[in-house]
Amino acid sequence: QLKGIAGRQKPQAEEEAIVMTARVGQEAPDFEARAFVNGDFKNVKLSDYRGKWVVLCFYPGDFTFV
Repeated sequence: QLKGIAGRQKPQAEEEAIVMTARVGQEAPDFEARAFVNGDFKNVKLSDYRGKWVVLCFYPGDFTFV
């Protein structure tokens, strides 16, 4: 959305991304995402793994039309 000539409003997703930025030495913010787990897609939350070691791997959508 444009807000006049001088500026614009930030999209909600952009604002959420700024709020959810991880910081070194601080607890990671909780989030939910669609994941491929054990041969099936499901929604997972970071909080589902509280107290466990977690490695996050974000892979680009190679098979999408960009």
